[in-house]
Amino acid sequence: MTTVLLVDDQALLRMGFRMVLDAEDDLQVVGEADDGRSAITQAKALRPDVILMDVRMPGMNGIEATEQLTHDLPASRVLILTTFDLDEYAFAALRAGASGFLLKNAEPGELVAAIRSVASGDAVISPRVTRRMLEIFSGHLPEAGAPTNGLDPRLAGLTARELEVLRAIAEGLSNAEIAEQFFLSEATVKTHVGRILAKLGVRDRVQAVILAFETKLVG
Repeated sequence: MTTVLLVDDQALLRMGFRMVLDAEDDLQVVGEADDGRSAITQAKALRPDVILMDVRMPGMNGIEATEQLTHDLPASRVLILTTFDLDEYAFAALRAGASGFLLKNAEPGELVAAIRSVASGDAVISPRVTRRMLEIFSGHLPEAGAPTNGLDPRLAGLTARELEVLRAIAEGLSNAEIAEQFFLSEATVKTHVGRILAKLGVRDRVQAVILAFETKLVG
């Protein structure tokens, strides 16, 4: 059973999400919160698998709450709710540690699939949104102290193939597209992605993409 915490300042939206999720045998809403501070309190008490988090809320917003929750509760995954798919607030929440984001007007099936995906350890973010996120961030990322004569030390543990796969991920390619590009099976690509995440010490492919830009591997 995947447990879910709903965080949104609009009670009607929370009610709608709860109705959708309560209809699924493998999903259980264990709590609700109407701002970031309440979300942190509830999450620490309930330890949900997935936190469905609005970013624009009065008081503590979803970005601040996400940053604290991903630090304090690394086992809980945050899925951001946003009104616009090119929302810089949502992008900032991804940098803070969220595992993806979803439009508030998404179809019920999309909501359910996104929660299941995030709970299983995958990221929920489309290639188009990945590219746009990186367009926004690439001009504002820190220099990260990358050496001028070679690879950033944070990437030193990756093999040549893993570096190629990481570049492809940063370009917004799916596992299937990466497999086609490098003439690999999807299973092999999935193995490469898992090793990349483990070596870089990041939660998911969204955080790997951000690191790829911070280290100047792409951009």
